Amino acid sequence: MISADDNPGAHSDSPNIDGNPMNQPTGTIRKRGVVAVIAEEGKLLLIRRAANVPAPGKWCFPGGAIEPGETPEMALIRELREELGVDIKPTRVLWESVTPWGVFLMWWQASLPSNARLTPNPKEVAEVFWMKPHDLVAARDLLDSNRQFLEKVLSGEITLDLDGC
Repeated sequence: MISADDNPGAHSDSPNIDGNPMNQPTGTIRKRGVVAVIAEEGKLLLIRRAANVPAPGKWCFPGGAIEPGETPEMALIRELREELGVDIKPTRVLWESVTPWGVFLMWWQASLPSNARLTPNPKEVAEVFWMKPHDLVAARDLLDSNRQFLEKVLSGEITLDLDGC
């Protein structure tokens, strides 16, 4: 699990990403990650981060780092298995962003199978929630990158299927 809002510390340098989708300061990309945006019946799936991971207690969409040799889709599927014990289907990239400290994120709309049973991994996830976007954007403990994404959804800049995929 990576946090889009934690300070990256010492990581190997990677080449810059062309463009800057969030109009943030450009610099060296230090991490690459994926974020799963899963909607059902107008609500979004989010987690509260466990105490022993970066940004403990914060609310965010599930996701994490892209490991060497993985495609973003493979990373998204792996991360959701690790965090929530569930198989998901990535459907489309919604947005790409770069944090000020060099985390490149791909935000994916994804869907759960109809019989999905979420089983949070207590090492990474303290709680699981389903919330409406306008309630979630106001949450005090929401990671900043997640709030920026939701603000773009609510303003219409990002089109999100809130009934699932």
